Amino acid sequence: MQDRYTQIKSADDLAALLSQPEQELRRYAFQNVSFTAVSELALRHIYRECLFLSCRLPMGLKRQSKDCLFLPSMGETFYFPNHLYSPEELYDGYCPDRPETYAKCYDGRVYRHYIKKGKFRTDIKETLARTLHDHSISDCLRDYLSSFNEHKLIGVMGGHGLSRLDVAYRQVVLLSKHLTEAGFLMISGGGPGAMEATHLGAWMAGRTEEELQEAFSIMSVAPFYTDSLWLPTAWQVRSRFPNLGYESLGIPTWLYGHEPSTPLATHIAKFFENSIREDSILTLASGGIIYTPGSAGTLQEIFQEAVQNHYLIFGYASPMIFMGKQFWTERVPVWPLLMSLVDNGVYKNLILCLTDEVEEAERVLQSNVR
Repeated sequence: MQDRYTQIKSADDLAALLSQPEQELRRYAFQNVSFTAVSELALRHIYRECLFLSCRLPMGLKRQSKDCLFLPSMGETFYFPNHLYSPEELYDGYCPDRPETYAKCYDGRVYRHYIKKGKFRTDIKETLARTLHDHSISDCLRDYLSSFNEHKLIGVMGGHGLSRLDVAYRQVVLLSKHLTEAGFLMISGGGPGAMEATHLGAWMAGRTEEELQEAFSIMSVAPFYTDSLWLPTAWQVRSRFPNLGYESLGIPTWLYGHEPSTPLATHIAKFFENSIREDSILTLASGGIIYTPGSAGTLQEIFQEAVQNHYLIFGYASPMIFMGKQFWTERVPVWPLLMSLVDNGVYKNLILCLTDEVEEAERVLQSNVR
């Protein structure tokens, strides 16, 4: 008897499983698949200790099940995804030529529902639906990252208010572009500012300097996410420069749903719970974290990552790269504080780099690959 659950997430996998001669199917997790097209095959089997998450089932199947769990969809905005979101799915119904259509797209409808019900809802059905959704996204995230070298997963942290015209924005784009071309997977919070710069760089991987400058030019007409053309110009870049096969991962949250998720990330793990989202980025980016100028949220993430590295929670420490010497030593003097704490033995095992140079950041991250 198998101890672990085998996940079935596609129509092809379902059809292949149901075509097998074994009558009893034990410990399978069926995730957001429809049995209706293969009803006859499905009813030939008996199901033991299986999970049915947001599945469409034929009449009679439940009678052939024992010790199984059935979780239906819980409304339009609450189903259990069996894959990470794509920008096309999140923005289904959105037309870049008519920015007002954002309110009617899937992402906009979910956010409107989220606000209507309350960010911190106490209604048990609502909290259950959100929790189950986020569990599904976490599961899909693990599946997606299972094929990557964990030491080539790089996170970028920084302010959502960073202008597209800022030097720091363009530095992040270049750094992300170079690392993506070198086989790294870039991860961010999936929003605007430094986060968007991460995914613009990954999206433009394999492109020429002239093409990158054209992308900058397109997006420069809307420097901030509060500008009406911020989202349309990002879609314009996607259309003008089709993806060349490179990937990036955005991990946004509906808690900050007023900040649109960047459509330049190829894969999006969007959560309701911001705490899960923040911990996911810091935990998954085993290859290192790049810190760009930010405010309170970025500061929190710095010390959260320092704790993980100090205790070697995952068996090793990951580089912490601080881009912007003046910012991190004068405006927000985190660097002198960290140096003092390291010298006094409060923090150990930290791999720290303070730089203004994209090339130096690349060298540190490349040298950490195992």
